[in-house]
Amino acid sequence: MDSGRLFYFCHMDSILLFDDPAIRGSLLPFTFTRPVADIRVGILKISEKWQKITGSSVSFLTQDYLQKKFPRKSGNTLAINGAWLPDSASLSVLKSLSSDQALYFGKTLIATYMGETERNLGAVKGKEIVQMDSEPTLLLKTWNIFQFNGAEIRKDFDLLTQGRKSANVTDPHSKLYSPENIFIEEGAVIRAAVLNADGGPIYIGKDTEIQEGALIRGPFALCDNSTVNMGAKIKGDTTVGPHSKVGGELSNSVIFGYSNKGHEGFLGNSVIGEWCNLGADTNTSNLKNNYSQVKLWDYTVGNYSNTGLQFCGLMMGDHAKCGINTMFNTGTVVGIGSNVFGPGFPRKFIPSFAWGGEEGFSTFLFPKFLETAKAVVARRGLELNTEEQEILRTIFEMSKNYRIWETTS
Repeated sequence: MDSGRLFYFCHMDSILLFDDPAIRGSLLPFTFTRPVADIRVGILKISEKWQKITGSSVSFLTQDYLQKKFPRKSGNTLAINGAWLPDSASLSVLKSLSSDQALYFGKTLIATYMGETERNLGAVKGKEIVQMDSEPTLLLKTWNIFQFNGAEIRKDFDLLTQGRKSANVTDPHSKLYSPENIFIEEGAVIRAAVLNADGGPIYIGKDTEIQEGALIRGPFALCDNSTVNMGAKIKGDTTVGPHSKVGGELSNSVIFGYSNKGHEGFLGNSVIGEWCNLGADTNTSNLKNNYSQVKLWDYTVGNYSNTGLQFCGLMMGDHAKCGINTMFNTGTVVGIGSNVFGPGFPRKFIPSFAWGGEEGFSTFLFPKFLETAKAVVARRGLELNTEEQEILRTIFEMSKNYRIWETTS
């Protein structure tokens, strides 16, 4: 990528990825705990895509309570909408942008230069407005994460593997279809599995494990240090983020990382945040019995909005858990830190820090939640630091108005 990494943008060596206020709310609950650009779609997070394509470092302009964990670097910088999923043409679009211009698509700000002392996007005032010729791929809704995932796996696969050679599969009992579309990083272990890349590429990250009897179809990404358990059935357009374990049946779903769905049960057209755990035989419905379009909780309107989709499963925020045999209805949203359990179908919108299920909810008190979260993180050999604890405490307070418990769902 030597020629492509010549970064002409006024000699900038860094990019500032900003949260668009008009977009961020529509990506809750995932943006409670991260900037928009920290969302994983495909193999990489949005920020990692920009880093790879430009060869530049990235920083974030986000909510105040997140800014310490996701800092902004000092100096003049090119500010780019964090919801923009870049491709090979993105560089050529940005190269012609000057410091006195602001790049828009319609009414959406796409990119502009910001000085070191400018703290908000009011910096675009007085600049010449330049409209993009073609529509950028913007992550506007939570369901876009799984909608765009197959295409993003393909783009990221090319970005990560160009000019590199895959490690070999030495196991004689594993079967690879279209091996030219399969890339395996060093340290991956594959035993008696079937990898079918006829329909799209398969990326297997470093120090991963695919156990006996696993059936995998591309496009698929297994990120570093993750495991596919014995007998798993994984359909295309699925990403398993780093340090995760999956089993059972998955289809067109994205797991951000550090989460487990290790047992039988179906997960389809769904997005799972970090530090989540799905109990054995958890199942998600991704299609209504009457085949009508799915409505999903929309934080920006405080009610359900029509997705326009026939297939839409579960949106689960970071640090959420569910017990064995949990059944999630079509188009369910679970907030940060919730613990769902019990018989029947729980309500379709479960606020952050909820405790319970179909028979009713109470509040998962923050000290009790924190005790669990610390234990979960410690199992990965990590520590839930003070900075992260304060973010979660802030979210607990921010989300309290949602925890007005009703007898109906």
